[in-house]
Amino acid sequence: MISSTIFAATLLSGGFLSPGVLLLLVIIMIPVSLYAQFRVSSTYNRNAEIASRGGITGREAAAAVMARAGITDVEIIETEGHLTDHYDPGNRQLVLSEENSRGTSLAALGVAAHEAGHAIQHKIGYSMLRFRMALVPATNFVSRTLPIVMLAGFFLARGLSGMLLDIAIICYAVLTVFQLVTLPVEFDASRRAKAQLVELGILDRDEMSGVNETLDAAALTYVAAFVSSLLYLLYLLSRRD
Repeated sequence: MISSTIFAATLLSGGFLSPGVLLLLVIIMIPVSLYAQFRVSSTYNRNAEIASRGGITGREAAAAVMARAGITDVEIIETEGHLTDHYDPGNRQLVLSEENSRGTSLAALGVAAHEAGHAIQHKIGYSMLRFRMALVPATNFVSRTLPIVMLAGFFLARGLSGMLLDIAIICYAVLTVFQLVTLPVEFDASRRAKAQLVELGILDRDEMSGVNETLDAAALTYVAAFVSSLLYLLYLLSRRD
C-alpha cells in the first residue's frame, strides 16, 4: 500500500498523468469493469451447468472445509439472490445463496469453498482480513457520504472544489485502501478453497479447471474495482490547487 501511494505521488508530481489523461483512464475503466462483471456471470453460469462427479453440495463442501480447519462455531445459512454468497465474521455465519448451497456444480463448490476460506482466515487471525474488518465502519460511512458530496458538487456553481473536493479525496482514499486490502484477502481465500477441494477428495484434479475459471473471473472484478477507485482518486488529487 505504501509503495502504491509513493508511485501515485511520483506520477502526479512528475506531471506524467494530467487531469485529462487520468479522467480518460477512469472512463476507459467503465467498460473494463462491466466486462469483468459479465465475465463473472458468464463463467459462473457455464460452470454451474457442470455437475461434480462426487455429487457433494456446496453446503457440504463448505462444512467439510471448515471441519478440517477445526471450525465449529460458524453457522451455514442460506439466502436469496444470485451470487449473494459471503462470510459474515461479525455474526460468525457463512451465507450461501440457495443455488450454491444446494447445488453440486463446479461453480457451486468453488464459491462455497471460497467462503469457507474466509472462515479459515478468521480463525487463524489472517492479518489482511483483520485489517479489512477494521476498515469496514469507515468504508460504510464514506460510502454513504460520497454520493451526497458528489451530488452537492454537481449542483454548486464551483463544482467539486475546495472543502468538497478534499472530502471526496478522503472518501476515495478510504475506499481505495479498502479495495486494495480486499485483493490479498480474496486471492488467499481462493487459494485455500482450491487446495481443500482436492485434498479432501471433494473434486478430482481434472475437475478443478471449472473452479479455477470461476474464482479467477471473480478475482478480476476486485482488481477492476481497485484500479477504478485508484485512478479516480488520482484524478481528484490532480485537481487540487
